[in-house]
Amino acid sequence: MSASVETQAALSAPRIEISGRIVDVAPQSFRVAGLSPFMRLGDCIRCPGESEDELGEVVRIDADSLTVKPYGSRFSKGVGSRALKVGPFAIAPDASWRGRVLDGFGRPRDDLGPVGTGDVERPVDAPPLTALKRARISQAVPTGVSVVDIFTPLLKGQRLGVFAGSGVGKSTLMGMLAQAKGFDTVVVSLVGERGREVREFLEEVMAGDLEKVVTIVATGDESPMMRRLAPRTATAVAEHFRDAGDDVLLIVDSVTRYAHAARDVALAAGEPPVSRGYPPSVFSELPQLLERAGTGLEGSGTITGIYAVLIDGDDHNDPIADAIRGTLDGHIVLDREIAEQGRFPAVDYLKSISRLADKAWHGSERELVTRLRAMTSRFEDTRDLRLLGGYQRGSDTTLDQAVDLVPHIYEFLTQRPGQAVHEKPFDALSAALKQALSAKSQPPAK
Repeated sequence: MSASVETQAALSAPRIEISGRIVDVAPQSFRVAGLSPFMRLGDCIRCPGESEDELGEVVRIDADSLTVKPYGSRFSKGVGSRALKVGPFAIAPDASWRGRVLDGFGRPRDDLGPVGTGDVERPVDAPPLTALKRARISQAVPTGVSVVDIFTPLLKGQRLGVFAGSGVGKSTLMGMLAQAKGFDTVVVSLVGERGREVREFLEEVMAGDLEKVVTIVATGDESPMMRRLAPRTATAVAEHFRDAGDDVLLIVDSVTRYAHAARDVALAAGEPPVSRGYPPSVFSELPQLLERAGTGLEGSGTITGIYAVLIDGDDHNDPIADAIRGTLDGHIVLDREIAEQGRFPAVDYLKSISRLADKAWHGSERELVTRLRAMTSRFEDTRDLRLLGGYQRGSDTTLDQAVDLVPHIYEFLTQRPGQAVHEKPFDALSAALKQALSAKSQPPAK
């Protein structure tokens, strides 16, 4: 028999499906018997149905049964229902995904028809690239947000966190960062958002620039499995465009809700909570997701990751915030008191840092930033003293200069979405401060 005949015979042979039976159904999971020897953690299970199949993911393997978390919010199968082995979940991204809104499975959530299927399938849980094979980070990207470009500059391939409590302007700032001009493709993952916020984000925050944006959505009413899947799918999409040579901006809002979903999955698998209710696997899943962003191999593109971190109760020592902060290449801290003063973006640049800033600053820019931070710190430390009338002008020249200039710095850094940006923010800020000093030195008009 020739090779072509053998191939044809193999293709025409009936497919063998490995199946088991559901033996237990709980509110958040179900158990399947008969498949334990054939499955691995992370593999998918398909339960055939009359209208559509239902999918789940294996989260625990025992000798006689599997524990499976369904992707759907409601699981309709009962004891004795058939369950089929599927294998690891993978997607096949395509250039036609730009400008579309999809779910974690890559299915359209908009009304624009079906999307194309790429030639190469990508597992949503792909491992990060080997550290020594990654290209070096060297190129800065102007974001158009002055406070970011000056104090926490962004570079292609960097991973930056935006840390904020609820209602402080986190999503608005990330939308402003998404307007940066140095990227070929933008991948946005909205995790656990309110349903109304998805359309508002796309039509208001991202207005006019959706043709290069791929949006992966899992709203707050969806199951923990879908909220856990969306950022991983978005990262796989970003990896596809990176390997095609694009410079990709990956935005995840928020990675905290991804951690909440991962916690629900881990607890259903029987893991014990060890830190404020979070099981150990959550703290290993976070770096596995975050490390997938960054530079690619030499000659390929980059993934610049911006991750929103929702601070529960404005507690910046939350274990999830600590774990994420230690993994990323920098963090931007939004402060509620600054927002209450009407200064937006409400960035506390004294607490914000970019670990790669030295690769972006040139010449005297580093020295200027250091002086501005010191001046602002002195201004804020003496706020109560000045309010009580304990400040006497002329007794401290450094404080005098801070009182003269810091309000002008705050005014310069205040910026609304859609506002004209400074192409050279350092030069514009220096000019504004010189003008303020010049006006201060002028004698009062008679």
